[in-house]
Amino acid sequence: MELRAVTREEAEVFELPGRDWYHYIGPAINDAKNLTIGYSVFPPDSAPEGHVHPSQEEVIYIVSGHGELVTPEGTAVLKPGTCVYIPVGLHHQTVSHGPDPLEMVTSFSPPVVPGSYEEEE
Repeated sequence: MELRAVTREEAEVFELPGRDWYHYIGPAINDAKNLTIGYSVFPPDSAPEGHVHPSQEEVIYIVSGHGELVTPEGTAVLKPGTCVYIPVGLHHQTVSHGPDPLEMVTSFSPPVVPGSYEEEE
């Protein structure tokens, strides 16, 4: 087992609908077996279609920007320092209100394959 720090420049970048997602930690990258950690950047005034993680719990922590997480259960206001738990199977949509990008740390358990939950067009 190796201790290794990963910088943003080293993270694998996925251009997902309405955001960039930086893949930092997960089974495909290092020895992590039970989680995936990433970082999402939503441009100002973006609102990509929502999605569901059919088998992963997700936790998001807002680093900067403002927006909302919209679900059938209600809406959570997103601002720096806010942390939100998203249970398995809950449809959710992230809305970035601007004027700056909405940036968040994302954590999934069990691990997720980046973008596997996006709707096929």
